[in-house]
Amino acid sequence: MKEEQVQDPNEWNDEAANETLAADEAEAVAESTADIEEASNSGEAAKRLQELAEEAQARTLRVQADFDNFRRRTQKEKEELAQYATSKLVTELLPVLDNFERALVTAPGGTESEAFTKGINMIFRQLEGVLKSEGLTAMETVGQPFNPEYHQAIMQVESEEHEEGIVTEEVQKGYLLKDKVLRPAMVKVSM
Repeated sequence: MKEEQVQDPNEWNDEAANETLAADEAEAVAESTADIEEASNSGEAAKRLQELAEEAQARTLRVQADFDNFRRRTQKEKEELAQYATSKLVTELLPVLDNFERALVTAPGGTESEAFTKGINMIFRQLEGVLKSEGLTAMETVGQPFNPEYHQAIMQVESEEHEEGIVTEEVQKGYLLKDKVLRPAMVKVSM
């Protein structure tokens, strides 16, 4: 059976950039050659050749700088992709985390169910630890000023305790993955 070779899309970009740079350089050399022939026919051949050499050098430096910038930009994009590669999985696990929290809040207080509740709590803490190790942190919202980047207001309530525009209650937790908002917190805001 013949093995299929799969090429990284970033390698395609590098190859395309190299081909473009090579084509630009070939065009510049062709123009320079034509200019050299033209300059050698005139009396100012040496001066013109020097100007052409300086121009070709400047073009080469610009092309090299453009390629270096391209290489740095693609490296930065790769690093960002690696940093946030787990965001899709963590996003899908958030409802599971929410359900664990709800189950722990509504657990009955009898002695028979105490062992069961303790086991659920241990599983919840383990899942929470794994997600924290990936960079997940819960937002602290109650008592904070409303910020539309971090909060999703679902209701405005009158409050004597808080001034206007302060989060009074959290309906659903919000989470950050490293420094990026993964899910905004659903909150009630004072008016």
